[in-house]
Amino acid sequence: MWERFGYYLMIGIFTLYLKDVKEGFAMTEAEASDLYGTFIALVFFTPFIGGLLADRFFGYRKTIIAGGLFMAVGYCMMGIHSLPMLYLAMTLVITGNGLLKPNISTLLGNVYNSDQYKHMKDDGYNIFYMGINVGAFICNFFGAAIQTIWGWKWAFVAAGVGMFIGIGIFLWGNKHYKDVDVKKGTSKEDLPFSKIVLFILIPSLVAGIIGWLLKGITGPNNPDGNLLGSDSTDAFLFACIPVVIFFTSLYTRATQQEKKPIAALLAIFAVVITFWAVFKQNGSALNTWAQRYTDREVKGTQQKVFSNLYLTDTLTYKQKMTEKYDDAFRLQKENGQVIKEMNYPVYFRNIPAEKKPAEGSKIYVWATNLSQSINPGWVIMLTPLIVAFFTFLRRKNVEPTTPTKIALGLLITGLSSLVMFAAVKAGHNGMEKVSPWFLIGSYGVVTIGELCLSPMGLSVVSKLSPPRITALMMGGWFLATSIGNKLSGVLASMWDRYEDKGNFFLVNLALMLVAFGFMLLLIRWLNKIFREHI
Repeated sequence: MWERFGYYLMIGIFTLYLKDVKEGFAMTEAEASDLYGTFIALVFFTPFIGGLLADRFFGYRKTIIAGGLFMAVGYCMMGIHSLPMLYLAMTLVITGNGLLKPNISTLLGNVYNSDQYKHMKDDGYNIFYMGINVGAFICNFFGAAIQTIWGWKWAFVAAGVGMFIGIGIFLWGNKHYKDVDVKKGTSKEDLPFSKIVLFILIPSLVAGIIGWLLKGITGPNNPDGNLLGSDSTDAFLFACIPVVIFFTSLYTRATQQEKKPIAALLAIFAVVITFWAVFKQNGSALNTWAQRYTDREVKGTQQKVFSNLYLTDTLTYKQKMTEKYDDAFRLQKENGQVIKEMNYPVYFRNIPAEKKPAEGSKIYVWATNLSQSINPGWVIMLTPLIVAFFTFLRRKNVEPTTPTKIALGLLITGLSSLVMFAAVKAGHNGMEKVSPWFLIGSYGVVTIGELCLSPMGLSVVSKLSPPRITALMMGGWFLATSIGNKLSGVLASMWDRYEDKGNFFLVNLALMLVAFGFMLLLIRWLNKIFREHI
């Protein structure tokens, strides 16, 4: 819970901080989304390495503790207003997350591996998932209040403090899981770690550098943004190639008994990339929707309550500012250079003239990052209902198989894009602000899809993985998440290129329908493997 408290507090304010003209780095929407996508991609790329280290050398508890400490220090450093320090802090968080994330999930799976608890593993991961989202829900209220009172720096420090608390609780609970912290070791089929470094990690680094140096692979790099990608996208995709080859080789080197489960996991990994590409736009495109296109003004009692909790921003309207600009700064091209100029608060851009406040008057709006608590709030409310529903179906012997649940998750996630498409139409393509209920509704739908897919993914890795490479395959799940996360940043970076914002969400819907269709083609094969190996 506390680990997610720190991570989601940081994610909730990250792009807002990057785009802040006064106290942040005055990045454009494309720049902030690209950096956000690269960051969360690498956060989920490094679990591949963390899983290997825990499996073969350090065990799970030591690796988890080291990762938590890296993350805590990284969060505290993020508020230092310097790009080199920001990148160093991001590196610490990326490294720490890689050490912690696959191993906490694997350790939980080990607790449920005994015959006494094996049948409860899906429920265990659902409870685990709800605990995660308690932290993700409450953190944004702390982040909004601290940022309002003391500024960005101390909000990032609060994320670090949350992580330190999490490590303390993990150490306190050590007696409950120390007996299941058993290193898996290696077998003759496994590559030695030295060869993994030599043939995978170093080639991945070299490929990433080559991708960075080769300009315009995924799209032209220019000051206005790009069509499909950026230097960081090129570098990331190139760096993934050796790692993807490695995971594919796990199948070719596996024993005959292991081949089918590994093949099933690799197929699921490929399908869920699209889910994460859409779902992880919560910190980029949907954060932008909350900031620019959602009616966040609070009045009367609401204003008093929010202000007393320091969860509001105060905005002053100046009529002399023209309304042609799309952001808190405007972009001008002079001699090929992009010049950023301060402008009036973006919130007033799409308020009809008759509803605009008087010159110089102030309004109160709830802090944008509070929208990041909508999804975890839904998770907390819906998890018991989803668990109870599937438990009821299980008793009737009609519970969907895990692959079927994942397919349903893909379809339902796609339907959430239709809610946002309706929001675009209700706001006349961004000309007017719309009710926050559109965001709430969209997050509600996507949460149902998430609960059908994400905890099931963790569970299926624990169930199907050969015991000797469980943490490594958990790293594979997070590698798929990583690629999806980077794709989410690529998609979000094109937000300003869509004249009709509805088309942005229709693209998301199309991607989910393609993934759903592909999963349907695989479902009979996957169900057969599940019956044979579980």
